[in-house]
Amino acid sequence: MTDPTPSEKKAATTSLGDLLGEVTRDISSLFRQEVELAKAELKQSATQAGAGAGMFGGAGYAAMMAVFFLSVALWWALGQLMGLGWSAVVVALIWAIVALVLFLMGRNRLKQVKGAPRTVDSLQKIPDAIKRNEENR
Repeated sequence: MTDPTPSEKKAATTSLGDLLGEVTRDISSLFRQEVELAKAELKQSATQAGAGAGMFGGAGYAAMMAVFFLSVALWWALGQLMGLGWSAVVVALIWAIVALVLFLMGRNRLKQVKGAPRTVDSLQKIPDAIKRNEENR
């Protein structure tokens, strides 16, 4: 017969309560380590997400500046044909039309939002289920 392993020797000489206590401590330690790992990973992910969001903000600002200067260039170019006052009105009307189209598209999209219809439906069924359970008592 083979010699018992160190774990088998310990199990033979230690009470069940001590063994359960040791397992509980090990599980607790493992759980704490996993939580710390999750925190570290989330912190790293949040840092990367923040940097990405900042870059999106910078890109949005750059795009806004490009649109502004293109609008000024259009205003100036049209000003050569019809005068600066009227060309400013034309550029403003173009932007008003763009704004109106975006507004209408956004409003239509918001009208399509349903929220959480399945959740609402299941929550509405809870009182009925409770009433049935109370009637069956």
